[in-house]
Amino acid sequence: MLDPVTRPRATPSTLAIRCSRALMSPWSRLSLLLAMLASAAAAVVLYEPQRLLSAGWPPQISGAGSVVLFALAYGLCTAAFVPRPLLNLAAGALFGSQAGLVAAVAGTVLGAGIAFTLGRLLGQDALRPLVRGRWLKAADGQLSRHGFRSMLAIRLFPGVPFAAANYCAAVSRMGYAPFLLATAIGSIPNTAAYVVAGSEAASPTSPAFLFAMGFIVLTGLAAAVVAWCKRHRLRAR
Repeated sequence: MLDPVTRPRATPSTLAIRCSRALMSPWSRLSLLLAMLASAAAAVVLYEPQRLLSAGWPPQISGAGSVVLFALAYGLCTAAFVPRPLLNLAAGALFGSQAGLVAAVAGTVLGAGIAFTLGRLLGQDALRPLVRGRWLKAADGQLSRHGFRSMLAIRLFPGVPFAAANYCAAVSRMGYAPFLLATAIGSIPNTAAYVVAGSEAASPTSPAFLFAMGFIVLTGLAAAVVAWCKRHRLRAR
């Protein structure tokens, strides 16, 4: 009779290699990203950090240090899905139009960089094969080939949610430099409008407040018109 074939036992080193491969697989990393995003969203709902930024700012912190600290908190909050308009209004109310704009733009770039890094490291490998369909392929090709121009247009017209644009850009082949540069430049006009509105909130009839609110409304309408035109062009193709 033939002797039974004995399979070699897995050594601790091979088990460790298999576990590390499983943990570092694209879908495992995507699951980790989804868990992190769900935890961040739950933390925002439970603790409402935007209230701490606007009403509970430490009184002992002032000057340039407070602007830097606010920018750091702003970046973390945007990565955790806190709406940017609320943070921009808080920046204007706390620091005025000039320092508030610096803090808000710096926080915007920081939050976008955090989201882009998480999406690129944890989600790109799993989601790239799923980029199918006419609209998804068109959006991916636009972001991959014309990253700076496309992201600049997205930031100038606030029709696409901030977090969605960050993660879509991370799944594409856009580089860090055009993404961050376009975010910094394109976010200035709309962010400035909200910051000015926040700094002038105590006098809602002032020309600065009315101009800022008018700019916000006009950019929103322009974003809706651009989205409508793009949709009909894609349908025509």
